[in-house]
Amino acid sequence: MNKLYLVLLLLLSSRSYALPEDSSEPIEVEAYTVVIDEKAGISTYTGKASVKQGSLVLSAEKIELFSNEKEVTKVIAIGTKKQRAHYRQSQTNQSRFIEADAINIIYLIKKEFVNLKGNAHLVQGFDSFSGATLDYDIANDKVIVQSSEDRTERVRFKIKL
Repeated sequence: MNKLYLVLLLLLSSRSYALPEDSSEPIEVEAYTVVIDEKAGISTYTGKASVKQGSLVLSAEKIELFSNEKEVTKVIAIGTKKQRAHYRQSQTNQSRFIEADAINIIYLIKKEFVNLKGNAHLVQGFDSFSGATLDYDIANDKVIVQSSEDRTERVRFKIKL
């Protein structure tokens, strides 16, 4: 096996879900350039783009929103090495925001799943996790962190009990 895998299961007594009221809030977008392809269901925002919905905030150089006829299903935030993509959201059992950044962030809304690629970092409460890639399964309170394929970037985490 040429990768180092670290799987951390965060089995907390209460589950950590996004705020229920976030989904009923309007989606606010800011960017320098906007391309909306309603037929394909893709909206692309470039140039210091940000998407906000309730407590959810995503910012990056480029953000793509994928939607079906009823709702946004997926968000891809594409950053750069100098200006990484950023995710922040309140959750019902956390006194602090969940915050994450990476070069690329994919957020699958219905699955409550966030994938971070490229120098990934996540802070949940007082715990922090870092690695080349990081998967955050919000619905199941599960974090999976991986080192880089060439093993130059190791997994790091700090947990406050």
